[in-house]
Amino acid sequence: MKPLSVLVLGGTRFMGYHLVWRLLAGGHRVTLLNRGRTPDPFADRVTRLHGERAAIASLVKGLRFDAAVDFIAYTGADAAAAVEALADVGHYILISTGQVYLVREGCPRPAGEGDYDGPLLPAPEGAADRAEWDYGMGKRAAEDVLRTACRARAFPGTVLRIPVVNGERDQSRRLEGYLWRLLDGGPLLLPQVAAADGTPAVLRHVYCHDVVRAIDAMLTGEDTLGQAYNLCQQEAPTLLELVTLLAEGMGARPRLVEAGEEQLLDAGLEVRAVSPFSSRWISHLDPTRAMADLDFRPTPLRQALASIVASFLAHLPPAPPESYAAGRARETALAAALMKGEA
Repeated sequence: MKPLSVLVLGGTRFMGYHLVWRLLAGGHRVTLLNRGRTPDPFADRVTRLHGERAAIASLVKGLRFDAAVDFIAYTGADAAAAVEALADVGHYILISTGQVYLVREGCPRPAGEGDYDGPLLPAPEGAADRAEWDYGMGKRAAEDVLRTACRARAFPGTVLRIPVVNGERDQSRRLEGYLWRLLDGGPLLLPQVAAADGTPAVLRHVYCHDVVRAIDAMLTGEDTLGQAYNLCQQEAPTLLELVTLLAEGMGARPRLVEAGEEQLLDAGLEVRAVSPFSSRWISHLDPTRAMADLDFRPTPLRQALASIVASFLAHLPPAPPESYAAGRARETALAAALMKGEA
């Protein structure tokens, strides 16, 4: 592939960070567009356009890009501004989320691309649930704007829907929270989330490097234009199975203790602070279409987790996540009570 001029909207955190390094290694010319608030390590290897998202038209005026990858389109207005400002882009790739399925009424699990259309859930009342619903609805609005532009004016766009992303340098620190708990040797609380049939919910995530490779491979492709694809791993472990794999990678012997939501609340603990993957707002996707059309081959789960654990142990962060530090003592106390049958 000849060197391309690639615009990355975002690009300083996690997946964007890994994508930029891959593009640079491939000889591509990279321009970052973001607010400039997060330092990046790319020095003079990239061109930077700093400003608010709403000012994208003025920021890219007079510039043309072979491809653009948008990590930070969260609303219909964001997508509309990008479509107008990048009217002559070669390929625009919108990074969306599996949460667009979670705001659907009766959406199946796993969800395929054909499950996007249908009646939507009303806005929930709780603040935390409302924030998750707003995120899914905002991403749907962005997708809908792009889909309309693709159909009405042949705008060259593709949507990639991804679930929870795990990997090295993950600023969300969700997976990392489990690693700190395994590292300290204390008991680890597992608040289980049940599926509709009452069985433990399963987790189908994606490894960041698999997403980055998929983006890189499709920068100039035309076969995907106007389409949406789910990118995710094939394995779907329960939370217990996932944490057990992490423990094996660390050489730890975990003490795993199941806990109910009421027990956690009574102990002054929030479920997602204790276990970020214990949530109904975690999508479960079907990657069949991407595997057939894009030759998408996700890294085996065990291999991906081993790499993440090795990176964590080799480059231990200076401090654990805030949620770990704030509640770990209460967690261990509750676990001890549960193991004694006192809670």
